[in-house]
Amino acid sequence: MNRITQLFNIKYPIVQAGMIWCSGWELASAAANAGCLGILGSGSMYPDVLREHIKKTKAATNKPFGVNVPMLYPDIDKHMQIIIEEGVKIVFTSAGNPKTWTSHLKEAGITVVHVVSSAKFALKSQDAGVDAVVAEGFEAGGHNGREETTTMCLIPSVKAALNIPLIAAGGIGTGRSMLAALALGADGVQIGSRFAASTESSAHDAFKQEIVSAQEGATALTLKELAPVRLIKNSFYNQVQEAYAAGANKQELADLLGRGRAKMGMFLGDLEKGELEIGQISGQINAIKSTEEIVEEIIAEYQLARKELLTEAYNF
Repeated sequence: MNRITQLFNIKYPIVQAGMIWCSGWELASAAANAGCLGILGSGSMYPDVLREHIKKTKAATNKPFGVNVPMLYPDIDKHMQIIIEEGVKIVFTSAGNPKTWTSHLKEAGITVVHVVSSAKFALKSQDAGVDAVVAEGFEAGGHNGREETTTMCLIPSVKAALNIPLIAAGGIGTGRSMLAALALGADGVQIGSRFAASTESSAHDAFKQEIVSAQEGATALTLKELAPVRLIKNSFYNQVQEAYAAGANKQELADLLGRGRAKMGMFLGDLEKGELEIGQISGQINAIKSTEEIVEEIIAEYQLARKELLTEAYNF
């Protein structure tokens, strides 16, 4: 066991990311049953929907699972109350100040993890009393850090600053990348994009196929003025680029984004007008598979890569 498997009482040091429109009860319970920490993505859920997904997850697995709460969305107080009422034991907070909810959640006996994109905010999270942090590199999909620090550079910096367990995220979707993250100092990894393309993901099938079809260079980080987000380049992305070229201000960009753009693309399958959030690792995802198959592949590749590194071929 390592610090992450001990902290969450799971078999593998792998966290299935709580992605909006992708991480419903089917994915969270499948990831938990496969030996990972399953996470519900509450950012795309109304409070009553979150309660329903928590109940369904509890019915589908007896293994640990958690809820990811992005603090930039409305109704956070209602979400937190439901999490406490339903007896959820693990919460990942993101996109906000870790001091806001950490002490309240810990008083309820909940393990708290905060997502950061820099060593500075990792330290602030540790000072706020969180139990672990996710350090997410520039390669990640969805909402991202403004610093554009890659996972390769971010993890050693955060590791040097922290005493609490560290989970690496961003560009991780294979056993070899998992091994690399642990070699850099992480205690575990968080994987999003590869699970977004799983059979249990609640994303629209058209979006899953778009992930599989994505090639190297298919994504870009944009909309930093609002909240940085990594997207597949489509018609909406091109509109954003045209707006930048025309000198659009923050309000004009917000008006262009509008409401429900991510739901339109990821959940309803509009691949042209929708916001298609995914990481750079999408270029290496070639098939839609079950969560169990994905985890088995990652662990097998991790073990093989680790064995290779211990052979004489790598003795200098």
